[in-house]
Amino acid sequence: MTDFLSRTRLLLGDETMQRVEKARVIVFGVGGVGSWCTESLVRSGIRDLTIVDCDKVSLSNINRQAMATTLTVGQVKVEAMRERLLSINPDSLITIRHERFGADSDFRLGDYDYVVDAIDSLADKVELIAQATQVVREQREAIREQIGDAARGKKIRGRTTFFSSMGAALKIDPMTVRVSEFWEVDGCPLARALRKRMKKSGRYPASKFQCVWSPELLPNLGSGDFEEETGETLLSDKRPNGTLAHITAIFGFTLAGLVIKDIAN
Repeated sequence: MTDFLSRTRLLLGDETMQRVEKARVIVFGVGGVGSWCTESLVRSGIRDLTIVDCDKVSLSNINRQAMATTLTVGQVKVEAMRERLLSINPDSLITIRHERFGADSDFRLGDYDYVVDAIDSLADKVELIAQATQVVREQREAIREQIGDAARGKKIRGRTTFFSSMGAALKIDPMTVRVSEFWEVDGCPLARALRKRMKKSGRYPASKFQCVWSPELLPNLGSGDFEEETGETLLSDKRPNGTLAHITAIFGFTLAGLVIKDIAN
């Protein structure tokens, strides 16, 4: 193949591109946010990518998910997404896990350079945040112990970095999307629900992590019939919330941007 990353190399340079191409990334959830995140990662040069989702493409996904078209309705999401990603870079190593992440999942999160959370389900999201931040903390503590006095006063990081998306539904203004540490997110119903569940269980994040979010919150105005979407139960089991492609894509692209920026820095 002609080097489709030539424009990327002009901006990042060869040394950074080598790190990009060697990075191992896992993305949980390939819906409206996660699908665009994975596409952006592959278009930016990430080759070793694992994608996790338990759902199938539905008709109501077409308005906002990268792999959802009239031709893919009914297909397993991770399979449809892998096909799309390989059409972008056939040399990519795309590993798919068609399953729902939970407390009993057997993912070795510490084996990845970046763990990206684009899960909508509240219980599963709390579990991933708990597991991923614990891995980050344990890696940092191990390095501090290893280097001893040299670690005093220094910011230590391990191999794994964790990024998370808060709720992208009920928003229309792209100018409100921002990045903050989890405890600084203000006005997001999903973040509020996460904190409430954490407080109830006494299980808080073991380390700080950056989130993509927006304080904008609009009401659902329309009505319609919706099929069950098992991977997208956010705050209510009664009906899903309205979403738009440009917002979910911006959330996903921002997550991907955090990964690439971190590698570049």
